[in-house]
Amino acid sequence: MDDAQFWKREDAQDISKKREALRREIEIWEKISSDVSEELDIARLAESEGNKELEGDIKKKYEELKSQFEELEFFLLFRDKHDRSNAIVAIHAGTGGTDAQDWAGMLLRMILRYCERRGFTARIVDEHKGGEAGIKSAVIDVQGEWAYGYLKSEHGVHRLVRISPFDAEKMRHTSFSLIEVLPEIGEVEEAKIDPKDLRIDTYLAGGHGGQSVQTTYSAVRIVHIPTGIIVTCQNERSQRQNKETAMKIMRAKLHKIALQERQDEKQKLRGEYHEAAWGNQIRSYVLHPYKMVKDHRTNFETADPQAALDGKLEPFAEAFLKMEK
Repeated sequence: MDDAQFWKREDAQDISKKREALRREIEIWEKISSDVSEELDIARLAESEGNKELEGDIKKKYEELKSQFEELEFFLLFRDKHDRSNAIVAIHAGTGGTDAQDWAGMLLRMILRYCERRGFTARIVDEHKGGEAGIKSAVIDVQGEWAYGYLKSEHGVHRLVRISPFDAEKMRHTSFSLIEVLPEIGEVEEAKIDPKDLRIDTYLAGGHGGQSVQTTYSAVRIVHIPTGIIVTCQNERSQRQNKETAMKIMRAKLHKIALQERQDEKQKLRGEYHEAAWGNQIRSYVLHPYKMVKDHRTNFETADPQAALDGKLEPFAEAFLKMEK
């Protein structure tokens, strides 16, 4: 960074951010190391003097340091090169009619609450409301360090079992919704897009974005002709912003396809591999006749589904990352 030519590089800002993040991590680890060393000295003194009050203070400090260490230890589980990246989260209602759309809306709230807990900035960039309740689909742009690392454990089909609030006979219903989690990537080789392969349409937006959002053709729909992938964005304030966001999502989707193709090449070497895909639920949320959330990949479960639906997903993420390790 001291080189005069450094700031002329296209990735200079990204490198600068990465350096700053690493510097902060090192400072935190060094402070914990210093605090532990100091507490050990005090503990030896308290033991030699038989000072019970001081021993109580040490135990309290120990619990604080243990909590800090466990939080930092979580980062050691991040191994994917994209874990530090921002994330793009898409939610789609599946089979189950109105119940599935309501379930998709509940998952949208869960993800937004989780992002809030982690201090991430989350913006809904595209949303299609359900007919009676919930949503048909939504796309969230999540900005924050380690956003993809924390959120990737949510990728897959989520299953809900409950007494349907939309059933007059109060019968138990099962609903499915899909969560897609993609890392935000730049112009990498796997995601380079030939403009000739794109069809870009504009139309009247129907979501957020200001007073003129429904009077101008600011919404954007991009179709990648070779793959048939369609990305829409309508919640930004201008057509240019919507196009930029849609292209960011398109790059992420194409990058994932490229990675999957390479994964298929390695299939014979790795043995059987199950992708978290449609019809292959990763997690079940049971609200009736008992209460439980169980992740079918890691077998981690909890009897408090409300906490999970309120965004307390760290235990699921940790279990998933340990399984990957």
